[in-house]
Amino acid sequence: MPKHSSNTLDPRSPLVLDTRDLPRRPGVSRTVERVAPAPADLGVELISVPEGADLDLDLRMTSVSEGVLVTGTVSGPVRGECGRCLREIDDTVTVTVQELYAYEDSTTDATTEEDEVGRLQGDLIDLEPVVRDALVLTLPTNPTCRQDCPGLCPDCGTPLDELPADHSHQQIDPRWAGLSQLTRKEE
Repeated sequence: MPKHSSNTLDPRSPLVLDTRDLPRRPGVSRTVERVAPAPADLGVELISVPEGADLDLDLRMTSVSEGVLVTGTVSGPVRGECGRCLREIDDTVTVTVQELYAYEDSTTDATTEEDEVGRLQGDLIDLEPVVRDALVLTLPTNPTCRQDCPGLCPDCGTPLDELPADHSHQQIDPRWAGLSQLTRKEE
């Protein structure tokens, strides 16, 4: 039988579900709707859910023969910067979660590896890992402020959509710089 981590969960934590009021009869369900503060480091380099931001949890816990199936959605704000023009991004994200949490000493608990399936710790379910996985894997590694963001001018660094259509920078190849001096003298 797999040995599980002995981290003690706090039943008062908003990302911990207590299953004591969920009978261990397959098919019995309970809904859970709550707002939980986002944990730290919930994102990628350019975009993330701010720590402490409200995460809206709309979940259903269903008793199944081997444990508790948790399904539903998690929504929250995301903030970051555009990977093309560096403008601030302020948006929301909604992800679907679905995770089986095996009862201690169940067949699933005994026949699966530690990281293959979630585990109940007593009557408690730790939602943080599944919420973290769902949200972080949904976030783009190179976010954009809009799909058609043109980015920055490579020469002056100004956002291209703020510049006129004929914007350009005259660059003279240094090997021809001497010739440009000749044309200036003739004018």
